[in-house]
Amino acid sequence: MLQALVNIFRIPDLRNRVLFTLGILAIYRIGFWIPIPGVDQQQLADLAKSAAETSSAFGRLVQFASIFSGGNLGQSTIFGLGIMPYITASIIFQLLNSVVPALQELKKEGASGQQKITEWTRYATVGLCIVQAFFWLGYMRDQRLVEPQFLQGNNQILFFLVGVTSLTAGSLFLMWLGEQIDKYGIGNGVSLILTAGILSRMPAAVGWVISNFDPSTQAQEAGIGMVGILFLAAAFVFVTAGAVLITIAQRRIPIQQARQTRGRKVYGGQRHYLPLRINHAGVMPIIFASSLMIFPSAIFGWLAGRAIAGPAWWAGLTDWLARNFDFGSFPYILFEIVLIYFFSYFWTTVQFSPEDMAKQLRDSGSFIPGLRPGPRTAEYLETVMERITYVGAGFLAVIAIIPTVIARAMNIPMFVSAFLGGTGLLIVVSVGLDLLQRLEANLLMRNYSGFLDSGESGRPGPRIRSARG
Repeated sequence: MLQALVNIFRIPDLRNRVLFTLGILAIYRIGFWIPIPGVDQQQLADLAKSAAETSSAFGRLVQFASIFSGGNLGQSTIFGLGIMPYITASIIFQLLNSVVPALQELKKEGASGQQKITEWTRYATVGLCIVQAFFWLGYMRDQRLVEPQFLQGNNQILFFLVGVTSLTAGSLFLMWLGEQIDKYGIGNGVSLILTAGILSRMPAAVGWVISNFDPSTQAQEAGIGMVGILFLAAAFVFVTAGAVLITIAQRRIPIQQARQTRGRKVYGGQRHYLPLRINHAGVMPIIFASSLMIFPSAIFGWLAGRAIAGPAWWAGLTDWLARNFDFGSFPYILFEIVLIYFFSYFWTTVQFSPEDMAKQLRDSGSFIPGLRPGPRTAEYLETVMERITYVGAGFLAVIAIIPTVIARAMNIPMFVSAFLGGTGLLIVVSVGLDLLQRLEANLLMRNYSGFLDSGESGRPGPRIRSARG
């Protein structure tokens, strides 16, 4: 491992790319110290901290937005929205590509068509930034988190104008930073920004564990003992290892290439494999399910708080719904699992087309042994994908509910248990594996031993396979 790190800095081009990426990430973190004028930062930080520790709907919304955006709504800085608007716009256009014929035609045009779609995505990002910034600033105004002089008259208009402009410019600047990493750095820029935002919250989680550690057998209710420390460490290692395995897991379908005779030479006939990822949908099902499950608990809690003065049957019904859809309850977890399965199949259906893949195999002169090219091959691929999606969705469901169950069972805040599973862990694992593969490819291309070398007799060790095998 140390030798591989030394080899990185022996290659000038790779060294410059790594240093450029680290410099961009440092700029990204500096932006969190530039606040938006007019916001009471201390009150906002206290509200976000208390909401996160009580696992309220607002706290989970702030945490979800922070993980998915790389920003931090607990601090109203110019990077508060993070890169979420750009990611949201990209997801919208990915979904539209499968249903809008005009976008499908643009995609078939190659680089020029993709450039046009990217331009539209940026315009959509600006619109989403303005909408999200306006609602976030409005929420802070309603919660009296804005300094008094900005709550009346023209100063209020100035506050919204400066705030929306600052948040929009911050998100667009992060989008530009991600594109610079793609061009001049190493790794996927947007993914690395998300990962840096997630890992930046780890010191706070470790600090909470240390400050609440009680070595006695009878720890306080809000504390954690030696057994709890060992359990958290073992759970982190186990869940991370499982996330790595399921992220790189593949179902390899044998593919036979047809033989072609030209004169006296025979071409083709090679046997290779078609790799299908077990977790084809990635983290998107957890993101969609977690975001949707915020609304039932928030709505039912709001109704229960206002039904006290109403009829007894209505107060009892709303109280029952609020308790059963509270964070960590059995119905809450059950519905979240159902949504994860639904979005896993939905996202796989949108992203994976068995008909197109069967057509590509037929056009390239390849076929699956024992199956006729065309509809029969498409039917087989669809059946295989349905089965492995079931397994992948089950893994995602387990990863998603582990933080909730542990936070509920051990009475620890959600921002601590979030590192034992969920969206953040999957993003970190996926980005880490992708970065490792890119560094490995650059080292091997220049005849250097990589991170995955066995270290014995100069023979390479097992390689982590990419999604394309």
